[in-house]
Amino acid sequence: MSGVGVDREGALAVGWGRALVFVYGVFAVAATGRSILQISTEFDNAPLAYCLSLLAAVVYLVATTSLLLGGRTGWRVAALAVCVELVGVLAVGTLSYVATDLFPDKTVWSHFGQGYGYFPLVLPFAGLAWLRHTRP
Repeated sequence: MSGVGVDREGALAVGWGRALVFVYGVFAVAATGRSILQISTEFDNAPLAYCLSLLAAVVYLVATTSLLLGGRTGWRVAALAVCVELVGVLAVGTLSYVATDLFPDKTVWSHFGQGYGYFPLVLPFAGLAWLRHTRP
C-alpha cells in the first residue's frame, strides 16, 4: 500500500493515524469513566442516556484497538466502529434535542457532543477520511 503518511503495509496508526488513535484513546477513557460513574451513581436519572454513553465508550475502545492493530481485519473493524459511531452521534444528538426527557443529563453524544467541544461529531468524519485514505 502506498500513500501519504502510510509507511508500511496495513498500518493505520502512522502519520495522521497516530493523532487519530490518540484522540480515540482519550475519548475511550473519558467516555468509559463518565458512563461508569453516571451508571453507578445516577442511573435512575437517565438510564437510556447513560447506557448509550457506555455504548459510545465501547465503540471508542473498539475503534482505538482496531486502528492500533491495523491490517485488513483491523481496517474493517475500525470502519464498522466508526460507522456505528457516526450513526450514534447523529441519532443521539438529534434525540437529545427532540426528546429532552430521555436526555436530562449530558453524555458524550448528547447535543452532538457539545460537552466535548463537538469533537464527537467531527471525529467519525475524520476517522472515515483516514480509513478511506488507508483502504487496503
